[in-house]
Amino acid sequence: MSLEREWWRRVLTVLVAPRAVFVALRETDQDDLDARQEPVLALILLCGVGAVLGTSTAATLADRWEYDAAMIAIWSFIAGSIYGMSGYFIIGGALYLGARALGGLGDYRRARHVVAFAATPLALSLLTLRPRRTRRCGTRRRRTRAAPRGAA
Repeated sequence: MSLEREWWRRVLTVLVAPRAVFVALRETDQDDLDARQEPVLALILLCGVGAVLGTSTAATLADRWEYDAAMIAIWSFIAGSIYGMSGYFIIGGALYLGARALGGLGDYRRARHVVAFAATPLALSLLTLRPRRTRRCGTRRRRTRAAPRGAA
């Protein structure tokens, strides 16, 4: 099995057997580091989008007449990307500094990858919790609400 496929499988395995995944993060071979770049990026983006859609601002977007489904998707992708990447680097840096202070030997990349795989349940919440919330919020008022006067 290719290394890329193995790391994609570990994205779901971390929910069932996290120890094996976090032990595999110790591997420092360049091919292994390259193979986990895309799964880490996907996790970070999904975590960011999931976190942004959980905010109070996102809960009211469907009620605004200016936002349709495409605009909400674009907004959530852009805001989620910024939110996820900033959390990835900031929390990863805090984890790295904390581990170094306690005598850890890992590097900054490993700390960031640990943060990405540890945030997998947040990425999963995008698939499990958000559809229910989206069905519940904003549908009735949006359909009956007219645009304000003077709007183009």
